Amino acid sequence: MKKYHLMMILLFSIGMLQAQDYPRKGNYELAARYSPEKVKKMVFTTKVDPHWLKKSDKFWYTFQTTKGKEWYIVDPATRTKKSFFDKDKLASEITKIVKDPFDGQNLPITDLKFLEDENTIEFKIKSTQEVLKKDWEEIKEKNKSAKDSLEKKTYVFRYNLQNQQLTEIEDPEQEAKRLAWAGISPDSSRVVYAKNDNLFWMDKANFLKAVKDDKDSTIVEHQITTDGEKDYSYGGGRGEDNVEEEKNKDNRKRAGIFWSADSKQFITTRSDVRKVKDLWVIHHTKDPRPTLETYKYAMPGEKEQPITELMHYSFENEKLSKLDIETFKDQTVSLYTQTRPITSRDDDFTPTIWLGDNDNFYFSLTSRDLKKVDIARWNIKEGKKETLIEERSNTYIDLIKPELINDGNEILHWSERDGWGHFYLYDKAGNLKRQLTSGAYHTDRVATIDEKGRFLYFIANGKEQGEDPYYEHLYKVSLNGGNVSLVNGGNYNHTISINDKGTYFVDNYSRVNTIPASVLYDGSGKKIMDLEEADFSSLFASGYKFPEPFTFKADDGITDLYGVMYKPFDFDSTKVYPIIEYVYPGPQTEAVNKDFSASLDRTDRLAQFGFVVVTLGNRGGHPGRSKWYHNYGYGNLRDYGLADKKAAIEQLADRHSFIDRNKVGIHGHSGGGFMSTAAMLVYPDVFKVAVSSAGNHENNIYNRWWSEKHHGVKEQISPKGDTTFVYKVEKNPDLAANLKGRLLLTTGDVDNNVHPAGTIRMANALMKANKRFDLLLLPGQRHGYGDMTEYFFWKMGDYFVQHLLGDNTPPPVDMIEVQREKELTK
Repeated sequence: MKKYHLMMILLFSIGMLQAQDYPRKGNYELAARYSPEKVKKMVFTTKVDPHWLKKSDKFWYTFQTTKGKEWYIVDPATRTKKSFFDKDKLASEITKIVKDPFDGQNLPITDLKFLEDENTIEFKIKSTQEVLKKDWEEIKEKNKSAKDSLEKKTYVFRYNLQNQQLTEIEDPEQEAKRLAWAGISPDSSRVVYAKNDNLFWMDKANFLKAVKDDKDSTIVEHQITTDGEKDYSYGGGRGEDNVEEEKNKDNRKRAGIFWSADSKQFITTRSDVRKVKDLWVIHHTKDPRPTLETYKYAMPGEKEQPITELMHYSFENEKLSKLDIETFKDQTVSLYTQTRPITSRDDDFTPTIWLGDNDNFYFSLTSRDLKKVDIARWNIKEGKKETLIEERSNTYIDLIKPELINDGNEILHWSERDGWGHFYLYDKAGNLKRQLTSGAYHTDRVATIDEKGRFLYFIANGKEQGEDPYYEHLYKVSLNGGNVSLVNGGNYNHTISINDKGTYFVDNYSRVNTIPASVLYDGSGKKIMDLEEADFSSLFASGYKFPEPFTFKADDGITDLYGVMYKPFDFDSTKVYPIIEYVYPGPQTEAVNKDFSASLDRTDRLAQFGFVVVTLGNRGGHPGRSKWYHNYGYGNLRDYGLADKKAAIEQLADRHSFIDRNKVGIHGHSGGGFMSTAAMLVYPDVFKVAVSSAGNHENNIYNRWWSEKHHGVKEQISPKGDTTFVYKVEKNPDLAANLKGRLLLTTGDVDNNVHPAGTIRMANALMKANKRFDLLLLPGQRHGYGDMTEYFFWKMGDYFVQHLLGDNTPPPVDMIEVQREKELTK
């Protein structure tokens, strides 16, 4: 009995000690030390971004440290890495010409590129000298009110890497501007675009006029279509308010043009959204008066959906054809290009060429419920669709772009049909030749294909035992079948850039708790040389400490989940800290870093106020595991990840005496916004404080694609053969009466992604339930909060400091932590 009383006294004493630890002051100074502006001055380049040259295996890159920026050229064949130039000598030569002082540590070189001989580079230097604009007289003639006649002179230089000679190009050719509306053909002979809802084209000569002056009245345009109309257009986009839309209605706009390799044909899609219902946001801060932004927005379950048409045009017969591809009701059409995304090169122009040849192109059709996908080819000569590969599932289907091999006689296809993402090889007719990869791991994407040697290089994760299953590696497998080979080992997350032939690749690797490094390998995985290690000297000098990865069990007690813990840099293991979860439910990703990121706001910096912050996965999250894991939340879009988030708190508090299980906060943005609020309502006795930003609290009014895909929509076919779709989802406002803790809801007022109505409806439900909560509206902000991101961070910090640390001392009205970063110009 005495032992029992002693134990109770001890537990009571521990509880009193923990209670006495509050209230505690928020450490605003430590949090301010890691603002984005300050981090930019402590962390510079963390990865090598190689620019592969066209005629050789060489590549160049820039790398910046606390000593300044360096420019390097690497020759893998000779295992050499050299600086382009002697920076001090070059700075001196540039200073003589430009007349502005430069030194080797401060060379403002821009627009660097290699010329055709691959021994000469060209770059620009902007001076302080003001000169008359080249076309000022022409500008003045077209715009009598134009006043700004001067501009800073930009010098163009060429530097020969062999003889180290610098040459000024005194009358450089005017470079073609990247005009967003231009769909340029592979041979650059034609440009296709949209205007007044229709398709037009112009030749190269007239396009160069447009580059010089987009309003040149002598530009000759050729009209392709005449039937385009508003909301049934051949091009354009959204993001303008109604005033801007009216003002820009006659401007050229981009059309999604996919060219044939011979530049004689193109395909495009045309979307009929006339019956899709309107949605609106109001730009309250526009000057001189608020404006309305009207846009089409298809919501889940609605009958009115976009109808997509596939169009083909031939310049030889000047005929635009609507292709007969109707397969599924409310189907999605995806067009494929020849471009592979991983290899980076100094191409001045990368045209959008359709996947296929001059007689065929490839595309896919997906049913509205995403349970049926057809990979198809259009036979241009015969004018018909040829279905090659069919994918069917009881949940949604994910695909990546197919690749053509062996002059189009083979098709590389990716599928999760056996429960894991793997590659399959088909012949041209759509017959399966062999499965190239298999097993309980996830292949993610193609790196490159060595067609001559018949090897597929690909990125995968989860194959190496004893590693975090999300760590990516490069692998290769023969297209003829055989074992899969690991190319770049090492217990890190790897990001690679490989040349087209697969003979060399740059490997950038790190974990959240290691300094990023870069290495050059050959295609077999043999190390050629070390390239760089990031310079963290200033970051460490500031007191920075790496976070700590951890694992825990999901609520089922079986599934391994992975997270990262961020502690205050003045962490004291004898103290007890509130814990905050930064969450994103997926299913298209998880908010858990796997390698070092210099974006510290929602994790490292938030912890500095005096919290332990954790990010962690949940079943139904990241797609880079099994299809079972990814689809776990299918049909339960609100609650599926919450039990795992609660289990993490329980397990971490059991492991670590410094975690206060009674002081639990949660924060998330977008999907994390709705998840953090849901956690407060489903587990109100666990989660005590939430900051929920831009949350889709009612997924029935969020966009059709995300909501119907990840929750599921039921396709119903009547006895008459009519197809309808039924969508029903649980919503956060349904549980408003459960709120016990402190909740801050935030939204941008012109968020045209997750509409402010989601947050306002949540607020409405809380008010009707007579709950106290807080609401913050960010004026003029879209989904990402733009130039108010920093303001939001400090408001979030205030909220957690007050309600988790118990620091009720009102912070100054002036956000001095932000003000210190700004120059006072008034």
